[in-house]
Amino acid sequence: MSLVGTSCKVIYWHRELPPFDADAVDEHVVEAASGRVPGTLLHRGELWDRCYEKLMACTCTRLEQEVARLGGDYAHILSESVESHHDGPSNESWLHGRFTYMLFRRPVKTRP
Repeated sequence: MSLVGTSCKVIYWHRELPPFDADAVDEHVVEAASGRVPGTLLHRGELWDRCYEKLMACTCTRLEQEVARLGGDYAHILSESVESHHDGPSNESWLHGRFTYMLFRRPVKTRP
């Protein structure tokens, strides 16, 4: 599921597959973080959902930037790890994600 509304799908999550004729280039990792919110995320309630939504939006933006920077056309997410963090003195929490993906390119004959 691509969370970014683009005219050409770039990000393919887990079981989604990029076009069958795309060529795998290399495996990469991208990290992203949500914004900080007051309180704790221990009970995965509304704050967790809000942070997760922001984390995924940041991740999609970062992935699209990295795909373009690396000269690719698609990113297929292979694995993800999301952890909650809490800063006691400021009583703020946030999510940090690490996403492993395979970079794909369209075959040369179909590139614009």
